[in-house]
Amino acid sequence: MTNTLPNQFSELESFVEKWAKPTENERQKQRITSTPAELKAFYDHIMPRMEEVLQYLDNHPYGQLPKSDQPLYWMALSLAEIAPHVELYGGDSGVPYAFEEARFVAEHGNTVNV
Repeated sequence: MTNTLPNQFSELESFVEKWAKPTENERQKQRITSTPAELKAFYDHIMPRMEEVLQYLDNHPYGQLPKSDQPLYWMALSLAEIAPHVELYGGDSGVPYAFEEARFVAEHGNTVNV
């Protein structure tokens, strides 16, 4: 396997393929189609490292994130997408008592975030 994360985050490498999604729509789709166990596993592995992840990413000026650090950034965005589902909804990938999320398509949802 090719290392796509900075060395100090290598233990998160197994989550890159599934959770390093460059667009909001891809991250939402990944969350919706994941099992509660998959959401919890990702959350449990990355959450303890988030302060360090954000400090690392904050070393780059806004809009100048190197390509090599983009997967780590996208994983941080995925955590923001799934955290409420782990913390508030018992791992349910949907939002209780809400409309069907697959109907919601963000106007900017296919924009690559870097």
